Amino acid sequence: MSDLRITAIRGVGPVSEGDDLVALFLEALQAQHEELVHHDLIVVTSKVVAKSEGRVVEFDGTEEHKLALIEQEARRILRRRGALRITETHHGFINANAGVDLSNTADGTAVLLPKDPDRSARRFRADVRRRVGVNVAVVVTDTFGRAWREGVTDVAIGVAGLRPILDLRGTTDANGRVLEATEVAIVDEIAGAADLVLGKAQGTPFALVRGLDESYFGEGSIRDNVIRSANDDLFR
Repeated sequence: MSDLRITAIRGVGPVSEGDDLVALFLEALQAQHEELVHHDLIVVTSKVVAKSEGRVVEFDGTEEHKLALIEQEARRILRRRGALRITETHHGFINANAGVDLSNTADGTAVLLPKDPDRSARRFRADVRRRVGVNVAVVVTDTFGRAWREGVTDVAIGVAGLRPILDLRGTTDANGRVLEATEVAIVDEIAGAADLVLGKAQGTPFALVRGLDESYFGEGSIRDNVIRSANDDLFR
């Protein structure tokens, strides 16, 4: 792979519960004079997935209500500092405040993470294939902070049609040494790269990624392939 093209798909208005995300994406794609081809990858932000699936809840603006929503969405509270909670969600994600989001949503509301982002990605992918007959991959993204580093980046929380991890164990480096532990999270690298064209305040929920290596495509999920189990996590 020597070239990679990432295009923001613009022109999508506000999304509400029950909206047809695939239809919105295809309409915006057509308006931008783009056409899907085999092994394109579609990035979809979790915010619009959550909104379309009815994961918007009332929020009264108080700290008490915010903490109640966080505890509702958390399987465990791992750390507390002031109003911040580091949580393990019901999906198994380790993140801040269980992904409860107060940005880019109407006053008096909060947006929760999709219940099953892998399933959301599979549905989106299947619907695209049914409507236009093209085999694509889909990645659902969200913004996460990172341990040991400042700043946030987008990561994948759902995937369909793409192998999330590129396992290089057993291959050799440029000097012929056998790699023993190298597994590349290509699905997160794609999510972070796509966010460079989507931005945090642009209201652009879709990106089209073209030029990925054919070997990246296949089966996998965030739940089964990316989330590290507690037994393998030295910090839990």
